[in-house]
Amino acid sequence: MIRKILPCFVLLFFAASCTGKSKETKEIAPKKLHVLSTTAMIDDFVGILVKDRMAHEPLIIGELDPHSYELVKGDDEKFFKAGLVFSNGLGLEHGASLRYHLQKHRNVVEVGESVRKELPESVLFVDGQVDPHIWMDVSLWKECVIPMAEALSQADPEGREFYFKNALELKEDLEMLHEEIFQKLQGVSENKRYLVTSHDAFNYFTRAYLSMESERLDNSWKKRFAAPEGISPEGQLSVFDIKMIVEHLCLHHIGVVFPESNVNRDSLRKITNVCKEKGLEIKLSQEVLYSDALGSKSSGADDYFSMMRHNTQILCEEWR
Repeated sequence: MIRKILPCFVLLFFAASCTGKSKETKEIAPKKLHVLSTTAMIDDFVGILVKDRMAHEPLIIGELDPHSYELVKGDDEKFFKAGLVFSNGLGLEHGASLRYHLQKHRNVVEVGESVRKELPESVLFVDGQVDPHIWMDVSLWKECVIPMAEALSQADPEGREFYFKNALELKEDLEMLHEEIFQKLQGVSENKRYLVTSHDAFNYFTRAYLSMESERLDNSWKKRFAAPEGISPEGQLSVFDIKMIVEHLCLHHIGVVFPESNVNRDSLRKITNVCKEKGLEIKLSQEVLYSDALGSKSSGADDYFSMMRHNTQILCEEWR
C-alpha cells in the first residue's frame, strides 16, 4: 500500500513546485506599459527615450495621410491597451474616428501643443488654419522632447532619470542635425532656393532652412515656398490653384518641382503639362520628399533623422 501512495505523493510535490515557480516568474516580470503614437515621427522619439523599458508602436503605418486618417480594424484595440498616447495635435489628426478616440482616451499628450505653449510666436498659420507640420523644422521639433520625457516619467516615475538622460542626449543630437541641414541648404545659391511641392507641408522647413535672415525678420520668406494643395492634401485642385503655381514658377525661374511620398503626383503633372504648353520646361523630380510619413527601410528615410537628411540631400542635388 505504501509503495502505491509514495509515487503519487512525489508527483503531487513536483506539480506544486512547478506551480509555485510559475507564479514567482510572473511576479518578477511585470507587464510593460504600452505607448501608442499617432505618427511614426513621434514613435521614433518614443523609441529613443524608452528603449526597451516600455512597449511602443505608431498608429499610422506606411505612407498614409495622417490628416484624414480613419481607424481601421484593430486600431481600437491599440488604443485600449495603450497606457499613454502621444499625438501631434495642432489639428493634424482630424479624421473623425481618430479624433474621437483621442478625445476619449484617458491619457493623451499632444506634443505640438506643448511646443505651441512654449513658443507660440513660432507656430505658423496658413489660410487661417494652424500649420501642424512643426517636425519639418528640427529646432522646433526638439522642443517636444522634454514634454515627452515628462509624460513618460509620470507614467513610470522610477524611470524618470533614465528618460531625462535620454531626452537631453536626443536634444543635443537634434541641435546638431538642425545645424547640419541649415549649413548644407544655405550653401545652395540663394536664387535656387525656391521650393514647390505637392501640398503645404514645407512652410516650417522653408522658413528655417531656405530663407535669408532678413526674410525671416520681415516675413518675406513665404515667397520661397508654394504648393498647389493646402495643409491637408485631400481637396480638389482648381484652375486657380494651377494658375497660381504656374505664375510662381515663371516669376522665380523655378526649374524643378518635388513630389511627396504620400501625396498623388497628378497635381504636379498637370502643372508641368500647363507649363510645357506655355513653352516652359519644368522638371518633375524623380526623387520624392518625405513630409507627413516616414519611408520604408529601403528608402533610406525610415526614421526622423534619415528622413530630414534625405530631403536635404535631394534638394541639394536637384538645385546644384
